[in-house]
Amino acid sequence: MKYVDEFRDPDRARVLCENIRRLVDRIGLERPLQLMEVCGGHTHSIFRYGIGNMLPKEIELVHGPGCPVCVLPMGRVDDCVALAERSEVIFTTFGDAMRVPGSRGNLLEAKARGADVRMVYSPLDALALARKHPDREIVFFGLGFETTMPSTALTVLQAERDGIDNFSLFCNHITIVPTIKAILDSPDLRLDGFLGPGHVSMIIGLEPYEFIARDYRRPIVISGFEPLDILQGIWMLLEQLAAGRCEVENQYRRIVPRAGNRQALSAIHRVFELREYFEWRGLGSIDYSGVRMRREYARFDAERKFTLPNLRIADPKACQCGEVLKGVIRPWECKVFGTACTPEMPLGALMVSSEGACAAYFNYGGIDLAEVIRRRKAGAPAGA
Repeated sequence: MKYVDEFRDPDRARVLCENIRRLVDRIGLERPLQLMEVCGGHTHSIFRYGIGNMLPKEIELVHGPGCPVCVLPMGRVDDCVALAERSEVIFTTFGDAMRVPGSRGNLLEAKARGADVRMVYSPLDALALARKHPDREIVFFGLGFETTMPSTALTVLQAERDGIDNFSLFCNHITIVPTIKAILDSPDLRLDGFLGPGHVSMIIGLEPYEFIARDYRRPIVISGFEPLDILQGIWMLLEQLAAGRCEVENQYRRIVPRAGNRQALSAIHRVFELREYFEWRGLGSIDYSGVRMRREYARFDAERKFTLPNLRIADPKACQCGEVLKGVIRPWECKVFGTACTPEMPLGALMVSSEGACAAYFNYGGIDLAEVIRRRKAGAPAGA
């Protein structure tokens, strides 16, 4: 297939759904199968195209933590605001991070108070600002999984080649594998398989996921983001379960090479090293789950160049982002979903991002908010 509409063909979708139904009957389930889509991009495709409604009721899709904006802890947002409020700084960020709440508000509110916060589309835009404003310090908010690490690393290398000293990176890049391992080690959740993240896998390849099949005996299928991609990925997972196999398979072969992108990985390893631990919103500290800049690039490291509060700030008690991120509860089961927390006035980061599970449920989930609120007041389970 060559064109996007071919990946949305309803006749092919029906065939895949029929095959999925037959596999479910063949497996003979005693309980619903729980399959986690790790990436927030999958979550939004699932809701946007109604994929959950097309599947047999014996399959439950669990939404994972693969949204970097959603897992950014409040303390790191406060550090962003502190940087942005320095008079010599122009703080640059991707747009979806502008409204992530910290304890002192968000970057958009800091901008309204007079901070020089600018939305950019790539770290190279921030580097261009550094060239244009040699009298100012340009800080780029580096955020994301391995998907966005290469562009950030290559920008740092470009700044080094060009001798630009007024550019620095506030590094909040995170890694996917320790996150999945933390979920697998969680006592709160029983998972039967994973739809692996396509964009991350385009960079890291398939080998990093081998431990999931080898050590935890769970199948994983790297999947694309179109409706037929996701349905085929689910079918491939069921094929493995029906045959008693646990392997790493690649549905997204048109994009994801088995060995990943060697040039991108080389740039990542040249600029970054693993942190001993990194704090995740709702998930706590996960060992070796984030990266920092190597000492050789200290002059481009905002954490070394500036003094930051660097405080750990607990999420609001009413917010249940952590349970949603781990798949323990559904978004509508959170006590503040749709009331104190909405896309217009988000209390938790999962309602902010375009990849957040709460935003997906709110915008595409067909949730009857009046019924959810009525049941909540009556003390009944919101999803009952």
